[in-house]
Amino acid sequence: MRYESGKDAGMSTSEYAMGTIAACAFAAVLYKVVTSGPVAAALQSVVEKALHAQF
Repeated sequence: MRYESGKDAGMSTSEYAMGTIAACAFAAVLYKVVTSGPVAAALQSVVEKALHAQF
């Protein structure tokens, strides 16, 4: 983390671009994991159990 004063404080445009690319790549990997067969089945099971819970 930089501690600069003046007009150089904060992230530059290239740093924002790299951060955006990294966030998109992470989102794509997370999407593939969540929509994979075993994970989707586990999530569906959790939702079904929650909907059939006795109160």
